[in-house]
Amino acid sequence: MRQEHRWNRREFLEAAVLAGTGALLGLQSTPATAEPPPETTRIRFPKTPSICVAPQYLVTDLLKAEGFTDVQHIWTGQDLFGPKPVASGAVDFALNFAGPLLIPVDAGEPIVMLAGGHVGCFELFATDRVRAIRDLKGKTVSVIEHGGPDHVFLASMIAYVGLDPRKDVNWIVNPFKVSTELLAAGKIDAVLAFPPQPQELRAKKIGHVIASSVKDRPWSSYFCCMVYSNRQFVRKYPVATKRVLRAMLKAADLCSLQPERSARALVDGGFTASYDYALQTMTDLPYNKWRDYDPEDTVRFYALRLHEAGMIKSSPQKIIAQGTDWRFIKELKKELKA
Repeated sequence: MRQEHRWNRREFLEAAVLAGTGALLGLQSTPATAEPPPETTRIRFPKTPSICVAPQYLVTDLLKAEGFTDVQHIWTGQDLFGPKPVASGAVDFALNFAGPLLIPVDAGEPIVMLAGGHVGCFELFATDRVRAIRDLKGKTVSVIEHGGPDHVFLASMIAYVGLDPRKDVNWIVNPFKVSTELLAAGKIDAVLAFPPQPQELRAKKIGHVIASSVKDRPWSSYFCCMVYSNRQFVRKYPVATKRVLRAMLKAADLCSLQPERSARALVDGGFTASYDYALQTMTDLPYNKWRDYDPEDTVRFYALRLHEAGMIKSSPQKIIAQGTDWRFIKELKKELKA
């Protein structure tokens, strides 16, 4: 790999500090040192196979600049993609697709969404038997787990086009590697992929894309992943919460500003193996849209879709009241405005 693509920890921290003061990104920012120190100096994130959540992986040095001394990325066993580790307090913050977060909120779990993370990441790959989402009626779709991000997102898409995801689609559960093999052999009809999976499928020429949440409306009009935490953590540590969110938003900006170096940092940090796939993800995903989109619109949109799909019972208003806290992002949009 060319040397200019490398980004050591010192360079990343320098870029992060510049991002906070406006010299790198043209941001106007109040120094974090003007705030009280964080109430806790330990922050824990889940570690998952997906790299679309890159800001939570690239945030370590930014958090150290915010006063945190112990930043951990933890494998969470069977709950790799879901919100259970945050709800249980096993980890403190995470990025996840909005849909799966609404289900535990509907069930009364202590999940609180704080901001939008990025727009788009899922792509629906299918065989030649499927040309549009409506063609999934009577077809077989493989997902990683029921209630997981891929299942919930595709169920919302199916409901949006007038099908019933509970009755009209045959869902089966497989690891993504198995789903890839089944799709290539024509033994299933579709699979929903998130980075670096779409990059792998394209490289192997498996299936074709019939829907992209990065490019296709209405999905591209809303946040895909949301920054969320445990309600008790937010109540107990409001200063730490704001500092963590500030660091993650800066990390999102850096993904857009420096995709090559961000991709290299993901590989060097052991979060993914393929630099090429990581670079495609950093380049394709609009990580810098957190200022432009309203996270509440996203929650309302997916709450309606999941209600249509029979996956939640609460109204959008109740979900927003119970499972969101926008005060920090409102303050940071003013502080970090372009």
